[in-house]
Amino acid sequence: MESLSGKLLLVAEVLVCLGDGHDGIWNIYNQIGTPVQKREILDWYHLVENLGKVGGSQQQLNAARACLWQGDVDGAIAQFNDWQHERVTTLIAYLNKHRPRIVNYAYYQAEGISIGSGAVESTIKQMSRRMKLSGAQWERDNLPQVLKQRSAYLNGQFSKSVLQN
Repeated sequence: MESLSGKLLLVAEVLVCLGDGHDGIWNIYNQIGTPVQKREILDWYHLVENLGKVGGSQQQLNAARACLWQGDVDGAIAQFNDWQHERVTTLIAYLNKHRPRIVNYAYYQAEGISIGSGAVESTIKQMSRRMKLSGAQWERDNLPQVLKQRSAYLNGQFSKSVLQN
């Protein structure tokens, strides 16, 4: 909080979006809040998966991975300066596209902040399977309410007594 002429100004909390490299999630996220209020983080495990597609020596990959773990995109790209290959070109384009989303993962992990979106992806798949149960009949218009309730439950904002009734 800051003071301005005796008035308190509340600084907005940062809204963090942790996602894979797919444009869909980032396009949705861009519609929320203002740039000052938002932070985008590229999922570490998706980043490493894309790094692994390059191939090459394990020493090069380990050095690039170490750079990326610290959020050093230029250092990671430098590991491939002497190698001209389509897979390297693809990786470098991927890194440059997501450069602002590649953070110091070591810091985030040390602070207990998630660097992977796997838990969310798993929950989405689980919800999708439940919605498609054999014999279940869902009306499209009712799904948002079901998802809101599930989210409230998972966030501890939904009374357990309500769920038991």
